[in-house]
Amino acid sequence: MRLGRKRHGGEPPADVYTGLREQIFALTPDQLGAASAGAPILALVLETGYDEAVATLVGVVDGTTSLYFSNGGGIIGAGAHAAVAEATRRWLEAGNAFLAALTAVADPPLPGRGMTQFVAVTPQGLRSAIAVEDDLGNNRHALSPFFHAAQDVITQIRLTQAG
Repeated sequence: MRLGRKRHGGEPPADVYTGLREQIFALTPDQLGAASAGAPILALVLETGYDEAVATLVGVVDGTTSLYFSNGGGIIGAGAHAAVAEATRRWLEAGNAFLAALTAVADPPLPGRGMTQFVAVTPQGLRSAIAVEDDLGNNRHALSPFFHAAQDVITQIRLTQAG
């Protein structure tokens, strides 16, 4: 994989970030066991490029949910919270509806500033789409409902970190 390269306008991603990203993109049904039985999507990844870093949200069919950043920070294991797990389940369900809109990709690059990338990890490989974050957030893109489902997961993660 070419993950060591710099993203648009930023520093190279932290090694821990690169490792986590590679691990999720290499996920197989065997690693997930019964949780993946018949699942069309093993995991979803939403990545958005910002000036400081790329923010990466990960939701796995086994309930694992994490939010991490290319500069090395993040929240691992957020899926242990019921509200996060439920939001992740809804995001994965939304992913099933949008899977046909994603195209096969072998090595998704990090998105540039202002861009959001969706990656679905399926038993058949990776599928991806990229769009302008502002268009997604303002319902000007066909993938906007998929984006908003992911944003609900991020909101639930933030709520678990408040207080």
